[in-house]
Amino acid sequence: MEILNPTVIREELEFGCGYYRQEIDLQGQDEKFAVRWFLQTMERIGTPLSQSAKGEKILNIRNEGFGENDPRTRGPNTNRRLGFHTDRCDVIAFLCLQAASWGGENHIVQSERIESIIRTERPDLHRILMKPYPYKRHVVDSGNPMPFCMQPIFSWKGNFFACSYLRVLIERADADPKCPNLSAVQRQAIDFLDEVCERRDLQTRVTLKRGDFLLLNNWTTLHRRTEFQDHVELSRRRHLLRIWLSMPNSRPLDESFRINFGSVEAGALRGGFQTQS
Repeated sequence: MEILNPTVIREELEFGCGYYRQEIDLQGQDEKFAVRWFLQTMERIGTPLSQSAKGEKILNIRNEGFGENDPRTRGPNTNRRLGFHTDRCDVIAFLCLQAASWGGENHIVQSERIESIIRTERPDLHRILMKPYPYKRHVVDSGNPMPFCMQPIFSWKGNFFACSYLRVLIERADADPKCPNLSAVQRQAIDFLDEVCERRDLQTRVTLKRGDFLLLNNWTTLHRRTEFQDHVELSRRRHLLRIWLSMPNSRPLDESFRINFGSVEAGALRGGFQTQS
């Protein structure tokens, strides 16, 4: 099960379209083999990061059926439609072990194109998106002592663009009296960002099937997943593996990201959740 040269993949992610998809043959292979292969392969491309305070390097993406108010509930472990967003890493990687009965389509937009449209159509809102927004600490980021951080949605470091956006944490900050509130124009700006991302001609849509793996540059793309319905049999429920990667050829970032990502220098180890000691 060979993949392209890791250098080629890194270059496509950083300087090309920002995403890479390939199919591998998992016929006759069990989950343990897939987990081992996926982790070893991604280690050739970048450095896997912790996705929880427990230090988990691989996350199982499937509908766990937790309640709405259960602290374990995250978007990835539900079957609901997710909004366009980025994750706390340079590159996010998925490997599909089982597709849904229906739905679960992945939508990708190139964030620099989104930024260009907003700058042209609504320069007033573009200026707002270039300024810091409050992000509440994630519910599973228990190793982080900070209740919130401030960072822009669009930013430039020299000639390098970056987009970082997770509306759910912005909304949680706004609802928390201990965090800064959103102004009316800040809310208008992210509403318009979401509206532009909804334009069908800007989206690349893919439905992963067993053996497909997909990598996305979080600084140059936004992604989401549509609602899905699982097969009746529990063993056939939609199941993806997810790895967060710090990349050796990553771009430099605005200084405001240092608090949340740990480093902002090009090629630096950054992102992921702090682990509890």
